Amino acid sequence: MSTAPTPAPTRATAPTPRTLRGARLPKWSPWALAGGSLVLAVLLGLVADMDNPAQLGLIAAVLFVLGTYGVAARVEGRRQAKDRVATSLVWVCFLLAVIPLASLLWETVRQGVKVLDFYFLSHSMGVVADTETGGGIYHAILGTLEQVGLATVVAVPVGVLTAVYLVEYGRGRLAKAVTFFVDVMTGIPSIVAGLFVLSFWILVLDMGYSGFAGSLALAILMMPIVVRSTEEMLKLVPNELREASLALGVPKWRTILKVVLPTSIGGITTGIMLAVARITGETAPVLLLVWGTNFINTNPFADPQASLPLYIYQQYANSAGYGAAYDRAWAAALTLIAIVMILNLVARGIARWKSPR
Repeated sequence: MSTAPTPAPTRATAPTPRTLRGARLPKWSPWALAGGSLVLAVLLGLVADMDNPAQLGLIAAVLFVLGTYGVAARVEGRRQAKDRVATSLVWVCFLLAVIPLASLLWETVRQGVKVLDFYFLSHSMGVVADTETGGGIYHAILGTLEQVGLATVVAVPVGVLTAVYLVEYGRGRLAKAVTFFVDVMTGIPSIVAGLFVLSFWILVLDMGYSGFAGSLALAILMMPIVVRSTEEMLKLVPNELREASLALGVPKWRTILKVVLPTSIGGITTGIMLAVARITGETAPVLLLVWGTNFINTNPFADPQASLPLYIYQQYANSAGYGAAYDRAWAAALTLIAIVMILNLVARGIARWKSPR
């Protein structure tokens, strides 16, 4: 009996997939638009006789945003064009913020390195006149470190304990009043803090001008920053940690000391270091209360004392825009920027080291 051969199975052909993606601009298109906008802005500047780099930069930014929308709307559609315009605005705002900062840093470095050396950092003005070469900023660095250190010693315990009260204990009208006054103190100008200490510490109590008087004004400026940063860090601690500690019978004060503060110590330290960096460059309270001197004064509790911000102001005011005092002012400004930068780097390092894993 013969059987018919079985036909071989046929492979089904898969349908060709259809893509829903529309036309897209190449990845290099933003760079091409930026370059074209810059060239067009330069040409417009030549025609209109404008040689100000800031004006040409703003014109190039406007042309870049308009060109991005026009090209993207024609190729990708209006919806994608709006997205690209939003991205372009973000980049333009970023450059508008970075370029002045970079320009300031570059100018400070270029002018400050002329006289910045070991001799400049290890000597004071002493008997050197403002119009003469030589001298240094050792007395100003010493005064700044002592004044900022004393302000930190005064402000940090008060600020941290105030934040602990507001987060852990604060209820009712007293807590609301404390929060209100902390917010008000955040916006107090530095000159107002200096005038307050001047009227109370020097005029009423007759304690005299000193580095400690300046530290009191700096501490007033530092406290609200410490309170706010510490308060936000304490609020980030999970309540489950507090409840677990309290469930084991641990007192609340010990829970705060052993659980809450160690958990948030990284953020608290960062806030403190940022507050220190903020008061390091204050000039008005120092000008009113410390008074300044060209000699080394290691005692911040008696007699006038120097500081870097006041040194920069005095040297520049006496330089008339040129000469040795002008170079010393730029070198002192570069040193002050370096100190603030080191403080910020230390804050970031401590925050990363102490942050909970």
